[in-house]
Order: sequence, then structure tokens, then C-alpha cells
Amino acid sequence: MAKKGESTVSMERPRRYRLRGDIADQIQGVGIHPSIDPVIGRCLRELRARRNLSIRTLAEQSGLNANTLSLIENSRTSPSVSTLKQLASALDVPITAFFKTGTPKNNISYQKAGQRPRAAFTHGTLEDLGAGLTLHGVQPFLVTLKPKANSGSTPIVHTGLELVFCLEGHLSYTIAEQFYPLDPGDSLLFEAYLPHCWQNTGETAARSLLIICPTDENDHPTERYFKPQ
Repeated sequence: MAKKGESTVSMERPRRYRLRGDIADQIQGVGIHPSIDPVIGRCLRELRARRNLSIRTLAEQSGLNANTLSLIENSRTSPSVSTLKQLASALDVPITAFFKTGTPKNNISYQKAGQRPRAAFTHGTLEDLGAGLTLHGVQPFLVTLKPKANSGSTPIVHTGLELVFCLEGHLSYTIAEQFYPLDPGDSLLFEAYLPHCWQNTGETAARSLLIICPTDENDHPTERYFKPQ
């Protein structure tokens, strides 16, 4: 069972790195200074996104303030070495991971059934179909919803487009107060700025392919869609 504040993504956790007390000297020894490096925010955002962590969850795991993390990710403040040590420990990465000028890009993401990165949220499970592939904003997921699960009373709004393809069970979407039932084989594509919500209307679990395409790189609609357990 996951402890409070831990991500529930069921993927193999990377090796925990031990951070030595002389890490500041190590960083400066390779010509890197955290107070002036412009890529830290981008690296932090990418590391957090790979682990499917919200800013709030990472704040809890690292003991840092969520507002501080937001400022770092948006390059509005420079973190101290102490702050980077806390983040590195929480993310299970070496501190130098925050200074990489580029990350390898794969052209293909091939996944066997049962081996995808998977996360549990309040109403079911979420499997990342694009793990390991840079998709320039496209976020493909396989979603399993518990019977009668719904997205709540507050409509969801975000940038870009959204595609839903029902695989099993019975779903419904309400978009701008219009009702759209989805049975296996049915699909729905819409502009995501329209207020929308979803519901599993059946008595059994429902599975669907969900593709979210936000047009703003700072927009993270999955944080509004799927609340961790």
C-alpha cells in the first residue's frame, strides 16, 4: 500500500542515489552552477511528468512548498543546492539530472500488455501508452473506470483537443451541456475548452482510449482528470 504522498504509478522504481554532503563541490567541479543554469526548470518538469506526479504531490514528498516548485519549473527563481538535494532525493535521481541540456528522444514506443506504466486514481486506473516517446503534447492513455464512476460536479476545461474511443462498457460525456453516450466502438473528438465531464453509466468497468492534446506546454489536464488514490 502506498504511503501518504507517494505516487501510485506501478512501474519499477529507479535506484535510489545517495547524495553526499560535498555535492555542491561536485556540481561546481563540472562547471555547473545551479543559480545561473537556465534548464533546471525544464528538467524538473520533465522528471516530475515522467513519474506522473502533480506539483502538490512532489511538494509533499520533498518537503518543499508547491509555489516554490512552480516558480522553479517556470524559471522564475533559482533553487539552492539544498533545494536540489531535496528534489533529487524525492525523485530518486542524481542531482546532475537537473542540468541535462537534452534528453534522448525515441521514435517508437512499443509496449507489451501488462508492462505499461500504470497509475491508480480515485475511480480506476490509467496506463500511459506513450511512455518513452516524445510526442510534442500528445498524451495517449488507456483508461479503466469503475462502475458508476464520474468526474465530479466541476466541469473540466483545458486547451487543445480531446479524443475518446470506447473499448468496453458504457461511457457518457457531457460537453457544453450536450449529452453524448459512448458504447464500444463509439468515438468522440472535441475542443477541450468546452466544459466537459465524464461518467461510467454501466454496472461494470469501462475501458477507453483517451488522447489529450493540450496546446499549452504548461497545461496539465491529467491533474484535473485523474486524482490519485
